[in-house]
Amino acid sequence: MALKRGLSISGMNKNRRGGSRLTIVVVIFFCVLSPLIFFVGRGLYITSSSTNQNLNAAGSGKQQLNWRERLALQHVKSIFSKEVIDVITSSTADLGPLNNTSVEDNAASEANQKATVFKHESPKGRDGNISDDDSQSGDSPANLARRQLREKRREKRAVELLRQDDEAIARLENAAIERSKLVDGAVLGKYSIWRKEMDNENSDSTVRLMRDQMIMARVYLTIAKMKNKFDLLQELQARIKESQRVLADSSADSDLHPSAPEKMKAMGQVLSKAREQLYDCKLVTGKLRAMLQTADEQVRSLKKQSTFLSQLAAKTVPNGIHCLSMRLTIDYYLLPLEKRKFPRSENLENPNLYHYALFSDNVLAASVVVNSTIVNAKDSSKHVFHLVTDKLNFGAMNMWFLLNPPRKATIHVENVDEFKWLNSSYCPVLRQLESAAMKEYYFKANHPTSLSSGSSNLKYRNPKKDLTKLWSVDLHGKVNGAVETCGESFHRFDKYLNFSNPHIARNFDPNACGWAYGMNIFDLKVWKKKDITGIYHKWQNMNEDRVLWKLGTLPPGLITFYNLTHPLEKTWHVLGLGYNPSIDRSEIESAAVVHYNGNMKPWLELAMTKYRSYWTKVHQV
Repeated sequence: MALKRGLSISGMNKNRRGGSRLTIVVVIFFCVLSPLIFFVGRGLYITSSSTNQNLNAAGSGKQQLNWRERLALQHVKSIFSKEVIDVITSSTADLGPLNNTSVEDNAASEANQKATVFKHESPKGRDGNISDDDSQSGDSPANLARRQLREKRREKRAVELLRQDDEAIARLENAAIERSKLVDGAVLGKYSIWRKEMDNENSDSTVRLMRDQMIMARVYLTIAKMKNKFDLLQELQARIKESQRVLADSSADSDLHPSAPEKMKAMGQVLSKAREQLYDCKLVTGKLRAMLQTADEQVRSLKKQSTFLSQLAAKTVPNGIHCLSMRLTIDYYLLPLEKRKFPRSENLENPNLYHYALFSDNVLAASVVVNSTIVNAKDSSKHVFHLVTDKLNFGAMNMWFLLNPPRKATIHVENVDEFKWLNSSYCPVLRQLESAAMKEYYFKANHPTSLSSGSSNLKYRNPKKDLTKLWSVDLHGKVNGAVETCGESFHRFDKYLNFSNPHIARNFDPNACGWAYGMNIFDLKVWKKKDITGIYHKWQNMNEDRVLWKLGTLPPGLITFYNLTHPLEKTWHVLGLGYNPSIDRSEIESAAVVHYNGNMKPWLELAMTKYRSYWTKVHQV
């Protein structure tokens, strides 16, 4: 290099002007003309090879397509997990090959472009190696920038889709949680993940984990059967049976068999194997949703059966009461006629006394009502009880009060079957009940084939203070005095009446408050003046086809006494002791009348024990 440099300098000294010109020409040639010749040659090469490219358009298009697939796959792998890519691959595997026409068209159009992927120089990476992406793309910086922008947009879109998917899953989970919270825990049994004691993460964790394993095992069992994985199917079935035997009826970890951890570990291994072979997000989600819907249906069915059995138990007379009634009936009809009469019969129509009408077919229940009223009365001689029962219990009712006279109160027992005036020509309800269609609707319930199907009609088939002050209550010209039972949105008229019927919609307010039909005080003078009996019969005739209301005695009562009922203070009548376990004791202690309405009657085994003492106390008097 030193020798060449010296020669160049000596030459410039001999002919300075001519040497500089030659140098400039050489520089221009190498800097301008050589690249130009190179690119022209490249262009000629591309032009000369265009014919071959057109002939091999399909092949080059396929190569470019494969290159694009590889490039897209690299970006997809950087975004999604392996499980998601497997799901996408399995979901698109059945779509078949791409359309050949579109591939050929794309290849032909790209063959005419000036840009090419052959023999382009690519920038080196940090360690001097050529970048794979740049060597494959061979694009100009502008194209590379546009490609990077598109890639960023794709990544942003992929992230957005994943976020939307997570939000959709979260909404499904929240909806499932809300539905599960509405399920009655008593029906589901002891195990429920929504119970308060389940808030502790360490509370019965083994039991809960094994139950969750069984749920997922049943999901994979269905998928294995669908995909003909019979070996895995048999293994899942075996593990499910083992877990069922270990769990049995256990509700706590302390109740589990000692082999539970071993079985739980074996189930976990099978589930891991099943996940590797069978996991499909769409199939798993669909199966879990189907299982949830099935569970909801089972819960509703069990609740209907529970309601039916509770009502059946409430209507069934216990053996002790049944035998008592038969013994009393026999003793009554063995008495001479003169001993069957009650004393003080002259008080039966005395308007200056306090008269009670009591309708019952239960001797003990009637006895408690009468005894509680007399025990709390200041002067028992002023109270007259008119007991109305049926022919079957008429003798027992008489005999009980003959043996247990309520101090100085007057007792009168009547048989409803002997009310000659109470016939079908007088009362529309009796006329309707004589029809075959009404008997079918009320009593047979369309021949139900299951316990739950007839539960809705079953219930229709079948005091602690001195009450003297009730007669001094000012009803303000109304016929009926009763305690209202409506809250913010329940026990209002729209709950009992059909407001889609114009007769109902035109005459009544759907938000009018309902009232308790268990204890009422009536002004009989205003009753006759308002012709309440005629109003009652009129509405009963209009409801011949049950278009105004369906079942029960309360709806026609609400209609008849609409705007004619005076609300009494709630302390006169406390309800719900036969179904509501949350009644405060202070309300019961300050009440004039306590009402065991509901299925859990105090003389039954299913009664709520916290309220039974009030009934037992009066019964033993």
